[in-house]
Parts: sequence; C-alpha cells; structure tokens
Amino acid sequence: MRSSVFGNLEGQGLPGGFVLQNGKMLRVELPSEVLAKQGSMVAFQGQMDFDYEGGGLGKLLKKAVTGEGAALMRVRGQGLLYLADNADDIHLFFLENEGLTVNGRNLLAFQPSLTWDIKRVQGAGMAAGGLFNTTVTGTGWVAVTTHGTPVLLDAARMPTYVDAQSAVCWSTQLEVGVNRTVKMGALIGRGSGEAMQLAFRGQGFVLVQASEGPPVVKATS
Repeated sequence: MRSSVFGNLEGQGLPGGFVLQNGKMLRVELPSEVLAKQGSMVAFQGQMDFDYEGGGLGKLLKKAVTGEGAALMRVRGQGLLYLADNADDIHLFFLENEGLTVNGRNLLAFQPSLTWDIKRVQGAGMAAGGLFNTTVTGTGWVAVTTHGTPVLLDAARMPTYVDAQSAVCWSTQLEVGVNRTVKMGALIGRGSGEAMQLAFRGQGFVLVQASEGPPVVKATS
C-alpha cells in the first residue's frame, strides 16, 4: 500500500487519476469514472454526468439498517473534477490488491475498480452498538478525509486502542475488537458512563484524526 500519509507516492509512477490539488481539495482526472461522496463536488471543467450510486439492493439495505456508508454519486465524463468536504484534510491511498476499512463519513472518493461493502467491525456486536464500517478492496485509488492533521499508529508495535469516532481507516488484516473502560467512562472520550474503544492488534496501521466527530447534542427537558 502506498499513501500520502506514508510519504511514498512521489515519483512512484502510479496510474493517474487522483491528485491532491492542495491539502483540502482533490483533483480527479477524467475520462474514467469515479465514486465520490454526494455533495463533495466543488467545481469541474469539461463535460460530466452525476448520478446517484446505491451499490445495489443489498448495500442499500445495509445502509438503512446500520446507518453506515456515505451517500455516493458516480461521476462520468471528461475533464477535471474537484472534490472537497467541509475543508477537511484529504489523504490518498493507492491499494495494490489490498483492503482498507474506512469510517463511512471519512470516505471522500475511490475508483470503481475497487470493490466496496459495508461490514460489521470484528468483535463489535450489537451489545457494543453494532459498529459497521465501509471496506474497499482491490487495486486503485482511495481518498479519505480527516478533521485536522491525523496520527498514523503502527499496531504491530503494541496493542492500540482508538475512540471509534476518531478512527478514520485501518488495514483490513488487523484484528479488531472492543475494549471497555468502565471506571473512567466519564473521563475519557466524549461519552459518559461506560466508555468503549476499538482495540487493534497485528501487522498494520490505524489512521486517527484529531477529532471525535460532530458535537454530542444533549437532550433537554
């Protein structure tokens, strides 16, 4: 796997298509097709068509049941497409017959040569809130967004625990479970009472953003 996060994209002669216009904007070169987050188009030059992408009945049902998976659009045409999402930082990954698990809200765009699906996070059953993420596999480009500058954690060095809302993406070969912290539940993360983190072990990485997602809205009486 090669990535702008790893710093190993420059001069590698990778197939064209995805280029960082700047740290917060992605430029996609067509002709080709691209799957992108709905509403992420900020400009385009040339001729392009934008269509809703449901991914089939099975994926639509998974989205409805789990709430996971970004609403996608399929873009076809010729020219230059510019994508961004709320001025978040953008990071590129080039998969070479590999897999990447991504938090659906952080998935900006990917090439249709990749296969995607919504899968339950290993070890996180319904008792843990039924955690589901989007997995992309194959060969091609993936663009993800982070709120602020992320940190890349090597799970092979030691057991790694990450707030579920802060975990942007990780290697699919990692073993993933759930770690519960009861006594300090009101002190760590943004939750109260029992706290839960994703636990990672094995050979691979986890990309963690400097945010736990949108603010928690407290119920009013």
